[in-house]
Amino acid sequence: MDAQSRGRTDGTDPADQWVLNPDTGDYELRLDHSGPRPADPVDLGHGSGSPTADPLDGSDRSSRAQRQVPRQRSRRQAGRNGAPETAGAPVGRRKRKPAKSRKNKALLWTGGVTAFVIVAGSTVAYALYQKFNGNLATIDVGDAGSSSVTADGPLDILVIGTDKRTGKGNEGYGDKGSTGHADTNILFHVSEDRTNATAMSIPRDLMTDIPDCETTQPDGSREVIPGTRNARFNVSLGQNGRDPGCTMRTVKEITGISVDHFMMVDFNAVKELSTAVGGVKVCLAKPVKDPDSHLDLPAGVSTVQGEQALAFVRTRHSFGNQSDLDRIKIQQQFLGSMIRQMKSDDTLTSASKLYKLADTATKALTVDSGIGSVKKLTDLAKVLGKVDTKNITFVTMPVIDNPAEPKPLTVVVAPAKGEQLFAMLRDDISLTEVKKKEKQQQKAARSKQAALLEGPRAEAADIRVDVFNGGGAAGAAGATVTWLQNEQGVPKSTNKANAPAKTDRTTLEYAPNQADQARKLAELMGLPATAMKQGTTDAEGLQAMVLTLGADFKGAGVPVTGPAKAPDDIQRASADKAECAK
Repeated sequence: MDAQSRGRTDGTDPADQWVLNPDTGDYELRLDHSGPRPADPVDLGHGSGSPTADPLDGSDRSSRAQRQVPRQRSRRQAGRNGAPETAGAPVGRRKRKPAKSRKNKALLWTGGVTAFVIVAGSTVAYALYQKFNGNLATIDVGDAGSSSVTADGPLDILVIGTDKRTGKGNEGYGDKGSTGHADTNILFHVSEDRTNATAMSIPRDLMTDIPDCETTQPDGSREVIPGTRNARFNVSLGQNGRDPGCTMRTVKEITGISVDHFMMVDFNAVKELSTAVGGVKVCLAKPVKDPDSHLDLPAGVSTVQGEQALAFVRTRHSFGNQSDLDRIKIQQQFLGSMIRQMKSDDTLTSASKLYKLADTATKALTVDSGIGSVKKLTDLAKVLGKVDTKNITFVTMPVIDNPAEPKPLTVVVAPAKGEQLFAMLRDDISLTEVKKKEKQQQKAARSKQAALLEGPRAEAADIRVDVFNGGGAAGAAGATVTWLQNEQGVPKSTNKANAPAKTDRTTLEYAPNQADQARKLAELMGLPATAMKQGTTDAEGLQAMVLTLGADFKGAGVPVTGPAKAPDDIQRASADKAECAK
């Protein structure tokens, strides 16, 4: 990754750049080396004394304009030639607040073996904007993603770890000429109420159809890369010039879930971030010495960083049946441990560690333009920060051996279990047992929705409905109307062809005085309560309800319903629990 405008500290210890603001009790990062010496006060209003717009949120900072914060000290000013610091000089490392009060001020969000982002809270945000914004690399994925960061509703982020062998020593890991394929992939789904998240690993050797995708060329022009049928998932990136937007579209093709954003890095991220945090604890049920990945660890708990961290997540001959699916389990264990380490007091109370992590992560990261600034990543971190670590569940996409191969080297989606899990994610059903109060709130919300299906039902002949195709197969609206009229006795149904916009989910919009019609149609169509959208005003005259068929629509007469729970025997792990690799 080309890291331009990364800045220098000019001999200043990162830890000494953090100074305590006595008015707020927060540590703040001073990057400017010019101006008064440490004993002189510094005006955060840049000396003007006038209100200054905060680049992070555009709010008025007049209340902060007179805030006096001690200058950072450099190594040349403090302790020159080993001499002690001048008595009474400001010290950057003063007594900190209790760790508990700082836990909400930093967040590591990580969803893939080589894709991480560390965003510290209010104290670090200003520094990130000033120093680290230029570190980020962005890719415009067009309509494959979303421009919104904090919109209501579930949030889906695709984390991609590529197998591009850039960086010192990485050419030894297999195909040194790789353009960077989608080697490790995790769809990170955050629930609408932000109480839980599901991180679904997608096997790189999954056989699927890669759709046509529009990509942005170096000159700014747009080019459509033709799709490929029956291809490995990992070639949805890199092959034939495909960008992460193509991988996002492929995920939607498989699951029916629209991905909002992506985050992508290569091999160096796991090496650099594991080192920046001081190492990541892993546990092995047996000693391992793998000549291919160069992993050499004893049984029990070890702390890995740098090359050993990369070797740990890359090894595929040391555990289980030596398949990519077993390597996914190892990667999930590593990520869970990394999350716990990042959220530990040891990290959150170390200004120098937070500084180094932020610098390392932003240099390693490539994102879509929708989150292509530190300001937007900070907003995203605030959303993700609401999810407790113990409510993050790692799960692997249910797959089976490819039946088209005599000696299967690839896999395909398990027909029943796969769709069951995808439907849960589409319907925002948690795989995590959240706290009792939150569970009660979720249950109450579901009961409220379920109540929409309870009550009197109209006769089929009295139903008036306009049917739109918002993402189903071509001709879905016409086929549904034919089915309703000829097989279900709904003569007042009308084919309105294509909807104004594509939609992932089938919805039925109706007025309060059409509730009996809506219940009957939902019964005939097999619509879940989540598809019911009741308006606030009564319909007038012969006004019809609006049925929009989404990407989840499988055909006339096929129920559009989601399961109440995930399959019992799918592979899963908690980000909050340590497990030993076997």
